[in-house]
Amino acid sequence: MVSRVVCVVAAMAAAVPLPLSAAFAQQAAMSFFVTSEGPGKGGDLGGLTGADAHCQRLAAAAGAGAKTWRAYLSTQGAGAVNARDRIGSGPWANAKGVVIAKSIDELHGENNLTKDTALTEKAEVVKGRGDQPNMHDILTGSGPDGRTIAGDADTTCRNWTSSTTGAAMVGHSDRMGLNDSPPAKSWNASHPSRGPDGGCSQADLRTTGGAGLFYCFATN
Repeated sequence: MVSRVVCVVAAMAAAVPLPLSAAFAQQAAMSFFVTSEGPGKGGDLGGLTGADAHCQRLAAAAGAGAKTWRAYLSTQGAGAVNARDRIGSGPWANAKGVVIAKSIDELHGENNLTKDTALTEKAEVVKGRGDQPNMHDILTGSGPDGRTIAGDADTTCRNWTSSTTGAAMVGHSDRMGLNDSPPAKSWNASHPSRGPDGGCSQADLRTTGGAGLFYCFATN
């Protein structure tokens, strides 16, 4: 009888949410998140500088502003930048303290990114395939290896300055797509954005299940 009571008490304790202070402390320790919102101008993020500043603002609001935050975005053309070279060396944990990757190689290999772990800075799950509205298209402008995509096709909305013409390579934060192919399950390189205006407006991004969200990583 005593053991049964102990089990019931333990189960009740496990079901009690973390105190607000404890939850805030977890968020302060996070080193990775999906932006809970974009700047609102589609693929125009204000370039890498604007995207980094957006990461920093959201992190600060969640209590993690003491870290240096960088957007996981590649650029193209002269002086092209690889997303993987911008984000430090890891490890990275989400707002609930769950490690999503221990290193750059693991991040671009067998990582722990799923719908349940690719959380926003508010520790919220991003709506994905099957949810309304679907917001799983995450801007990256990158190939599966985290590097810029070669060729003449625009995959970065003119290096994150266009909300009209161009397109952006996106990944699926929930690792789900129309089938079980590697691109459909890719967190960073699933397909280019597209829409009636080209691919970079806020409306275009919504067409295939996006909202102008992107990944942010702490470099320290």
